[in-house]
Amino acid sequence: MESTTTNLVVLVGYLLFLVAFGMYQGRKAKSTTDYNMGGRHVPGWAAALSERATGESAWCLVGFPGYAFAAGLVSAWVAIGLALGNIVAWTVLANKMRQEADRFDAQTYVHWLAKRHSNSPSATALRLAASFVVIFLFAFYVEAQLIGGGKTLNTLFGIPAYAGIILAVVVIIPYTMYGGFQSVVYTDCIQSVLMIFTLIVAPLWGIYYISVTPEVYASSIGEALRLAGPDHPTWTGGLKGLAAGFMIASNLAWFIAYLGGCPHLTVRFMSLKDERAWKLGRNIAIAWTVLGYAGAVTIGLVGFAIFGPGAVPDAEQIMPMVVLRIFPPVLASVCITGAIAAMLSTADSMLIVTSSEFTENILKPVILKGRALDPKKELMVSRIVTLIVGLVACALAFTLPANMVYTIVSFAWGAMGNPFAVVTCCTLFWKRYTGRAAFWTVVAGFLGTVLWQISPMNATIDARLAGVFPAIIAAVCFTLASKPDAKSADA
Repeated sequence: MESTTTNLVVLVGYLLFLVAFGMYQGRKAKSTTDYNMGGRHVPGWAAALSERATGESAWCLVGFPGYAFAAGLVSAWVAIGLALGNIVAWTVLANKMRQEADRFDAQTYVHWLAKRHSNSPSATALRLAASFVVIFLFAFYVEAQLIGGGKTLNTLFGIPAYAGIILAVVVIIPYTMYGGFQSVVYTDCIQSVLMIFTLIVAPLWGIYYISVTPEVYASSIGEALRLAGPDHPTWTGGLKGLAAGFMIASNLAWFIAYLGGCPHLTVRFMSLKDERAWKLGRNIAIAWTVLGYAGAVTIGLVGFAIFGPGAVPDAEQIMPMVVLRIFPPVLASVCITGAIAAMLSTADSMLIVTSSEFTENILKPVILKGRALDPKKELMVSRIVTLIVGLVACALAFTLPANMVYTIVSFAWGAMGNPFAVVTCCTLFWKRYTGRAAFWTVVAGFLGTVLWQISPMNATIDARLAGVFPAIIAAVCFTLASKPDAKSADA
């Protein structure tokens, strides 16, 4: 009873602080550029912490430890793929996207694509197709965050998962609606620090705990993996030959989406203040990435050493179960609040990106037909759209069939990352690449990934890997088959 009260006090105190801080930061949003992208003057440290919190989400503190618990050592390939992807993104793409956003006065990722290919006859089709993919897949992403929070609250208090969904929406909508990107970035910074604290302290303490506690399944991670049988302690999960190669390649394919394939992360690059901010952000993000992924895997394996195989009905509850077992009540509450923070930091980012993409790429150019609005009215429209998107996301979380955070994020990551990674890289590095090719890259990459995901072949080669090939083929074929677009004054 005492620990439950402690958990509740810490959680409620944190959430109240988060709403107040988000509203305070939101007062700085005076224009749609502030609302959509923080005025493109975000400091490097803030962009890095926000990008990491947004990128990792409930997946890193709930889904990924659960996968490590269930799969064993083979889960390390996912961590390697993700870490390499983030390192390349910050090193190669981040500064280029900052420069592109400034050059084209882009308000969102899709807005940049449309402006970059504005001289193409397919510019409008590209804008609409890319906006659809973002809005459609972010519904699944937000759903995954709400489910992750519901599972964590269920472990903490035994309350139904729907309570976590409602609580998340009640917390994030006010400050996201009021301050937009400006509020989201700085609340993400707080949540990012809390998340990395959990991802560092919990595994280190957990390794010590299992070494000195007699009533656990095994006294070390290595011993636990050996006791579990022949599959858990291997780097291939017991697979051999071609099947092992496909498995490793599929797990490493988490790398692909980081190459400009995640609009909610790319917009952090676009918001950076200057080159100095990029360099600072790059260093912080890379350090966070390496420590965070190593910690997520280790939490799952520590949980395996504590409880053993078959002892946990839902593997994705392993993180809160571990910290409740190894920590004093107050510290356990702080770490579990880190999981709630992970959910909120991604859910609020998804809401503002979805709202911004809809406003800038559908509402203004298509529905309002480009009519100019008074700046105050324009800001109000953005806030109303954010509210509507938040309420729709809440409704979807109750209606869409889903029970696995890892699976949902994996699907959305591939279906969004495959087409946009190819589009981003080709747009930045291939001068001949056309707007027509960009449109068909989005269509082929999205449909190819989704269709592969629902096919039996997905069990052998994951859609995160297979789905990138239709995007690449479309990019090459349509570029070579079409005339180069006329050069714009900005290009």
